[in-house]
Amino acid sequence: MKAAIYSQKSDLDTFMYLSKFVTELEKRGVEAVLHAEMAEAMQFSKHFDTFAGKQDLKAKKIDLFFTFGGDGTIVNSLLFVQDLEIPVVGVNTGRLGFLASFTKDEIFLELDDIIKGEFKISRRSVIEITSPSKSMFFPYALNDITISRKETTAMITVDSYIDGEFLNIFWGDGVIISTPTGSTAYSLSCGGPIITPTNANFVITPIAPHNLNVRPLIVDDDVEIRLKVESRVPQYSLSLDSRLIHMETDVEIVLRKAHFQILLVHPNNLSFYETIRQKLLWGKDKRN
Repeated sequence: MKAAIYSQKSDLDTFMYLSKFVTELEKRGVEAVLHAEMAEAMQFSKHFDTFAGKQDLKAKKIDLFFTFGGDGTIVNSLLFVQDLEIPVVGVNTGRLGFLASFTKDEIFLELDDIIKGEFKISRRSVIEITSPSKSMFFPYALNDITISRKETTAMITVDSYIDGEFLNIFWGDGVIISTPTGSTAYSLSCGGPIITPTNANFVITPIAPHNLNVRPLIVDDDVEIRLKVESRVPQYSLSLDSRLIHMETDVEIVLRKAHFQILLVHPNNLSFYETIRQKLLWGKDKRN
C-alpha cells in the first residue's frame, strides 16, 4: 500500500509531526510518498519517493491521500487527485476545519482502521467551468467559484442564466456559485444556507447585493449556469476555491457539475450533523 502525504506548511512543528506520522505508516507496511515541494522545503534527511501532480499519483498507484492542515489544504488536494478517485484523509492542524475529520491525535488512533479500509466515504461534487479554456486554467472547484469586482469600489453587475433562461442581474460585489461542500465556506459568510453533502444542488449566493430582496437560491446541480459581468473597469476577479484569476469583462463564464467527485474519508462514528454541531457550537446554550 502507498499513501501520499501533502501539507502546505513547512515549519518545524509540522516537520516533526509528519516525521512521526510517516514512521507510523512504515511500521504498518505502508510506503509514504511525499509531495515534492513539501519534501524539499522541509529537507527530510531520509530519501522518500515524491509526487508533483496527478500523473505521478496515477503512475505510483497511490491508495490514500493524506492532507495535513486546514480545509484549504483538503480543497487544494483536488489539484492532484482530480478524477483518480483516491480517498482523501484530512487531518486538521488548522483552525475550524469542516472537511478535515481527524485531529492530530485522533489520526493515530484511527490509522489501523483507515489502512484496513474500515471508514466511511463521503462523495463530494465538483464544479467545472466549461468556458473559457486556457492552457494554464484548471477549471475545477470543490468549494465554490466566485465572481467579484476588481480594482474598483463601484458595484459590478452579473447577468445570470439557468439552462439558457434568464434568472437575474445581480448588482453588488459579485456572486458565489457553491457546492454543498462549499456551503459552509464563503457562501455561509454571505448568508447562504448550509446544505448536507448528499444533496445534488448548487447555491447561488450574491455578495453584498444592492437589491435587498435578492437572496441565495438553491438549484439542481444538473443545470448549466451562465454568467456575464459588466464593470466600470475592464476586468473582474474569478476565483476557483483559493485560485484567483483576472478575467476580461467580455468573457462569459459557463458552469456545470464536473463528471467526477472527490472522495473524503470519515470515521465510521462521525456524521455531518455532529460536525456542524461541533464547529458552529450548536447546542452550546446554558438553557439546554
